[in-house]
Amino acid sequence: MSAPSGNLLSEAELQALAEGVADGTVAVDTGFNTGARVRKHDLASEDSSLGVNLASIDMINERFIRLFRLGMLEVLRTSPRINPTHARIMKFGTYLQDLQPPLSVNVVRVKSLRGYSTVVIEPGMIFSSLDSFFGGFGKTVVQLPPGRLFTPTESRIIKLILEILFRSLREAWSPLMPMEFEVVSSEINPQFAQIADESDLVVLNRFETEGTENKSFIDVVYPYASLKPVRELLRSRVQSGDGNEESDKTWRDDLNDALGDSTVEVRALMGKLELSLQQLETMAPGDTFFFRKPDTATVTVNKVPAYHATVGALGTQTAVQIRRALKPGQI
Repeated sequence: MSAPSGNLLSEAELQALAEGVADGTVAVDTGFNTGARVRKHDLASEDSSLGVNLASIDMINERFIRLFRLGMLEVLRTSPRINPTHARIMKFGTYLQDLQPPLSVNVVRVKSLRGYSTVVIEPGMIFSSLDSFFGGFGKTVVQLPPGRLFTPTESRIIKLILEILFRSLREAWSPLMPMEFEVVSSEINPQFAQIADESDLVVLNRFETEGTENKSFIDVVYPYASLKPVRELLRSRVQSGDGNEESDKTWRDDLNDALGDSTVEVRALMGKLELSLQQLETMAPGDTFFFRKPDTATVTVNKVPAYHATVGALGTQTAVQIRRALKPGQI
């Protein structure tokens, strides 16, 4: 029987091959890399478990908070208390569901990263900074109606906040990579700031600012895809050095010098005696108890077993010779 057009094997040959595989007459474990382990991966989907280290981003955010507070105090005469939260990975559509306009939504181009990011400032932060800038105490609480636009004065305050934020982010990221920020557009409705599809993943960095009477937030949102190319840099951000850095050597030498002056109590346990309660009660000054000197002893440092030693003599004095160190919990 001839094979149909486009097929290398005929129906009968395919059937015979299948039966051979089923009964074992046809070997199926031949070829290259037969022992390789594989894992299914869908190239069309994003997996948040691949690469991006959120712990390193948290470290960058902590540095940013310190710099941002100093910048706000210097420029806007206010130093808001900022509660850091851990960076989170979520779908962009899920993030948008929790936002209620009007907000100061700023689409930002980060030249070191791919695509666009977003900085969202809640109105409470804006009006608190505005009140402090004009000599108040930052206690102003304003409820904005939907669709209300920001006035030129409020827009100027927003611009100052963004300048402080960009400067602080630039310095916080500087040990890792250079950063440059450019505002592309500004909106009051986050639905119009589409930096990603609703099903795409983003990294949310929320900084909650808490004043005397109001509580607001600032969000810095990076598309997850923009951070994946720098995941190796983010991973190395939390790795320890090899111990050869000059600062590490200086710190280690100072620690050794400080520990060298410490005083510890060292004891060698030469033996134990078991006495009855009656013997203990009838003890009197001058009583002598005899026991055999052991061959080995345990040396304790501050009551913690530290060394195994051999008992001997040095001249007319009993001595112990250190043989080996004991592991924690070993006696």
